[in-house]
Amino acid sequence: MDNLNLISNFAEFKELKNIDKATMIGVLEDVFRHALQKQFETDENFDVIINPEKGDLEIWRNRTVVEDGAVENPNMQISVSEVKAIDPTYEVGDEYVDPFRLESFGRRAVLSLRQNLASRILDLEKANLYEKYSQKVGEIITGEVYQVWKKEVLILDDENNELLLPKTEQIPNDYYRKGDTIKAIVKSVEMNNNQPRIILSRTAGQFLERLFEQEVPEIFDGLITIKKIVRIPGERAKVAVESYDERIDPVGACVGMKGSRIYSIVKELRNENIDVVNYTTNPQLMIQRSLNPAKISNIVIDEEKMTASVYLKPDQVSLAIGKGGLNIRLSKMLTGYDIDVYREIEEEDVALTEFADEIDSWVIDALKACGCDTAKSVLELPVEEIAARADLELEQAEKIVRILKAEFEEE
Repeated sequence: MDNLNLISNFAEFKELKNIDKATMIGVLEDVFRHALQKQFETDENFDVIINPEKGDLEIWRNRTVVEDGAVENPNMQISVSEVKAIDPTYEVGDEYVDPFRLESFGRRAVLSLRQNLASRILDLEKANLYEKYSQKVGEIITGEVYQVWKKEVLILDDENNELLLPKTEQIPNDYYRKGDTIKAIVKSVEMNNNQPRIILSRTAGQFLERLFEQEVPEIFDGLITIKKIVRIPGERAKVAVESYDERIDPVGACVGMKGSRIYSIVKELRNENIDVVNYTTNPQLMIQRSLNPAKISNIVIDEEKMTASVYLKPDQVSLAIGKGGLNIRLSKMLTGYDIDVYREIEEEDVALTEFADEIDSWVIDALKACGCDTAKSVLELPVEEIAARADLELEQAEKIVRILKAEFEEE
């Protein structure tokens, strides 16, 4: 039958991504039946037949043959003389079936039908896209950068679906140009004004976890478990791992021979430093491992307050704190303890707190915050550096040095 270009793109419809044939047929039939109901108030006497393979659509109307002059509803009935002119074998009471041509809908109805069909298919695509990516939350996907904006990057997947990587979910050192290939994790999927909004992330801890699963077969197979991941994206991360097989070294397996496994992960994360530590339920040992590479002399833990006082030799303090305080911040996040770092006081050294009557408490706190908690640890530094570290005036720093030196001169 003549389809009037109504579904001239039928071949495209049946190949639409994420739409199976059964669903497509159901939508088409529903749209045409809706048009029939609108025109004839009922679609009960119509058969809508769709062949998705060939792109054919047929509509057949069933009417009852009645006596001449007895036709009350032309849509449901047809006179016997009209039928006999077509086929003399029909009698009153027979069921007459004839094709219903699409042009019978009228031009405006056909236009409305086309719009309804396009709208339904678009809604179906959106719903299927939402469902598809809702099941992919937490998984890594690879896409191509299509557009780079100030606050987000538009990415296309292998089916040309649009995905978004907001600036807040990008690693600080990330830089993209159109056509670049990108890896990210599906963070969330939401419907915004009936439009699926798929958010990706490269800063989530789960992204790092999935990268480990890709690079370390023992993790993928379940022989090694990632217990916890903490990150400061683009800077540093700590990963606690555990093996249920005593023959497997979880840290060694994750790092790989000569760092081969960890290297590809570091490269993907724009040279983010990754520390892999062996997980333990012993809090002292876990804190000690988390503060690597610093060597700890003693740890005092308060289980109730979840605090830990860590004592180290002077040359180990800066290692424990790390550049910009990253190491100790991540250690706190990994262990769950509020960790305070202290220098081991040598016999001839004196704690800064002993000078509370001569030095303001806020100055002492500022010095301790930058790793100087004893008199000698302060005196080891140039006056200018003391002032810079503790945010003091040069005169204030010089005064502090005089007070501390006097302590040893008295001895």
